[in-house]
Amino acid sequence: MTHAAVADTFGDSSADALADAFTGVFGRAPEGSWAAPGRVNLIGEHTDYNDGYVMPFALPHTTRAAVARRDDGLLRLHSADMDGGVVELEVDALAPGATEGWARYPAAVLWTLREAGHPIGGADLHYASTVPVGGGLSSSAALQVVTALALTELHGVELPRQELALLCQRSENVYVGAPVGVMDQTASACCTQGHALHLDVRALAQRQVPFDLAAQGLRLLVVDTRVKHAHADGAYGELRAGCEAAAAALGLPALRDVAYENLDAALADLPDERLRRLTRHIVTENRRVEEVIALLDAGRTPDIGPVLTAGHVSLRDDFRISCAELDVVVDTALAEGALGARMTGGGFGGSAIVLLEESTEAKIASAITQALPSSRHFLTTPGPGAHRLS
Repeated sequence: MTHAAVADTFGDSSADALADAFTGVFGRAPEGSWAAPGRVNLIGEHTDYNDGYVMPFALPHTTRAAVARRDDGLLRLHSADMDGGVVELEVDALAPGATEGWARYPAAVLWTLREAGHPIGGADLHYASTVPVGGGLSSSAALQVVTALALTELHGVELPRQELALLCQRSENVYVGAPVGVMDQTASACCTQGHALHLDVRALAQRQVPFDLAAQGLRLLVVDTRVKHAHADGAYGELRAGCEAAAAALGLPALRDVAYENLDAALADLPDERLRRLTRHIVTENRRVEEVIALLDAGRTPDIGPVLTAGHVSLRDDFRISCAELDVVVDTALAEGALGARMTGGGFGGSAIVLLEESTEAKIASAITQALPSSRHFLTTPGPGAHRLS
């Protein structure tokens, strides 16, 4: 897939401002500027590491990077959004576990690209981001993907977008030490404007599904609860291990291999109640992805609302990764007339999405703010994937 250079969400002037900021930090002009978006997952939660189906779309919110190469073996990193000034690292000394803080994400990308045999050296990078941090909207994936795209294009390394996403996933798995799936990086690298991305994680097959809300008088509200509960730490790995244990108990490579029609029989073969709950969510969630695609293809976008809500119920009751704040947002939105709502992302906090008719936007947004004053919300539409700024 090729992505032509396009204007960033913030306009061409943002590239100029980014370049000026780079010059102010590093004392020279950058060679170019790039952007990569955060993402919202419309449906298909925790199915990616089960070889299943996901359906994210790119946010208009991006992490932008101005970049220039270096020939002295140094990687120098600066973020307008982080304290601490310039982080300076030796390229040859990069190794898993050797970098701390936010800088480990771009450092991981450079290390992974070099480990894969790509001739990429040092660089200066200045970042600025509008992707909400901690909202479950993949700010870390945006940081990884913009780094990978900038470094590869600067060094003349041509990588298919899915391969670039896989390298970013490996960087987080191996260097950072987080056992994440490939959805977030793929969404940031491969999504297209006006579409949701149907990704079959096992086959890495992609399809861009038109997702034009405005044409049917609809809006999608993203509500960041601005909370992250302490038990979120480590829970991802436990959930993944539980899913893998359930698949092993069923004699299958992954829970994706449990057919929806055979779910009851599979559940009967699992003596552990927790494994049954995890299995039920994954199998029904894959089915919900298929249902949403069929409805969008039929032009019945409002009808995906109940499917989104069913996904939240499954995440709340079977996967048990919702929290009081997310439930308040979903319940309030539905009580005020939303077509559907669900948590999105890893869980235990973060964000929810609300599908609503344009005429109900103000009422629903106001009710959510009253019910959860600490939250923040914004309307969104599917934006472009990673790109060079014009």
